[in-house]
Amino acid sequence: QVQLVESGGGLVQAGGSLRLSCAASRLTFNIYAMGWFRQAPGKEREFVAAISWSGGIIYYADSVKGRFTISRDNARNTVYLQMNSLKPEDTAVYYCAADRVGHGSKLTHEYDYWGQGTQVTVSS
Repeated sequence: QVQLVESGGGLVQAGGSLRLSCAASRLTFNIYAMGWFRQAPGKEREFVAAISWSGGIIYYADSVKGRFTISRDNARNTVYLQMNSLKPEDTAVYYCAADRVGHGSKLTHEYDYWGQGTQVTVSS
C-alpha cells in the first residue's frame, strides 16, 4: 500500500531550523500534490504548506510565510519542509499528505494519503 514516511523532526531552540522530509512509496509521486499539516496537543490539525505536482503552485499558512519553504524532488519521491526561525508555537506533530486531484489544498479532507507524523518541539 501507499506509504508516506516523515523524518527530520526533533527538539530545537527558538530561532533554530529543521528540515523535514517525506518519502513516498507505492504511488506515482509526480502526479500528486503534496501538503504539510501540523497538530499541536488539544488542537485541530492545521494546514502548513502545499505544493502542486510540478512545484509550480505553492501555498503557505500565514503563520509560517517567510519562515518555512516547501519543495519537492520528483526523482526522489520526496517532499521537504525547510523550517527557519522556529518559534515555540510551531511545536506540533507534522504530517505530510498526498492529494491525487488538484494543485494542493489547505483542506485535510481533500488529501488521499497521510504519513504517521514526526514530532517537532521548539523550546523557548
